[in-house]
Amino acid sequence: MERPTWAPGEVDLERPSAARVYDYYLGGYHNLAVDREFAEQAMLAMPELPLIMRTNRAFLRRSVRHLVSRGIRQFLDLGSGIPTVGNVHEIAQGAAPEARVVYVDKDPVAVAHSQVMLEANDNAAVLLADMRDVESVLASAPVAQLIDTDEPVGVLMFAVLHFVDSDELARATVRAYMDAVPSGSYLVVSHGTHEYVGERGKQVERLYTRTDNPFFPRNQAQVSRLAEGLELVEPGVVHLPSWHPDSPEEVEDHPERSSTYAMVARKP
Repeated sequence: MERPTWAPGEVDLERPSAARVYDYYLGGYHNLAVDREFAEQAMLAMPELPLIMRTNRAFLRRSVRHLVSRGIRQFLDLGSGIPTVGNVHEIAQGAAPEARVVYVDKDPVAVAHSQVMLEANDNAAVLLADMRDVESVLASAPVAQLIDTDEPVGVLMFAVLHFVDSDELARATVRAYMDAVPSGSYLVVSHGTHEYVGERGKQVERLYTRTDNPFFPRNQAQVSRLAEGLELVEPGVVHLPSWHPDSPEEVEDHPERSSTYAMVARKP
C-alpha cells in the first residue's frame, strides 16, 4: 500500500500497531487499513472496545487532575500512544500551567505526531523509547531537562502494562521507575483483564498476537501486586468507572464491563 505522509519510513505498513488500533477505537485518523481491519475483527468479539478506550481516557483525565490537586507538577507518561484530545499535558497544564510532562513511546507514528503537537510547548517533550528500557528512559535528554527527581513525580502507565509479557517483568519495570523517584510520587495504572468477558476476551487476546504488542491481561490480584511497597489511594484497585467518578452517572450498573482495572498509589 502507499505510505501515508504521516507514517515514518520505519513503520511496517503490513502489521497492525496496538497504538494505531487504539487511535482508531478513539475515532482518530492516524491509522492504516491493516489497523482498521484488525480493530473491526476485534470488535466482532467485543463490540464494547471503543467504549472501553473512551472510559480509559476519562480515567486519565480524572487521575491526572487528582495528582495535580495533590501538588504533582511533573509527569512521566509511559507508553503514551498517539496524541488525541485530552492528553496529559493539556489536563495538567490546564490546572497548573507550570506542569511538565515527558511522553515516552516506542511507536514512531506516536512520537512523530507528539513532536508536532508539542513544538511550541517548552514544558512538554516526547521520547522515542521502549519504556521497559528504564535506564535509557531515565538517562534521556527530555527526562533530564524536564523531570527533577528530587521532587515528586507522577509516573503514568495507562493501558500499557498489559503489553508486558510476564508478571515479573511488569513488576520489575514499575519498581525501577518508582525507585528512581522520591517519596510523595505517585503511580497511576490502568490494566486490561479478562476476568469478566471469558472467551470473548480470549478471542481478542489471540488477535493481538498479530500486532506489534501482544496482549497479556491480568486479574485483580496480579494488578494489585504491581503496587507492592506503595500506598493505594482509595478506593484501591477497581474497574475504570469506579475510580473517583466525576458524577454518579459515570458509574455503570456493571463497571466490570470496562474489562480494565484502575489504580493510583503513592510512594511513602
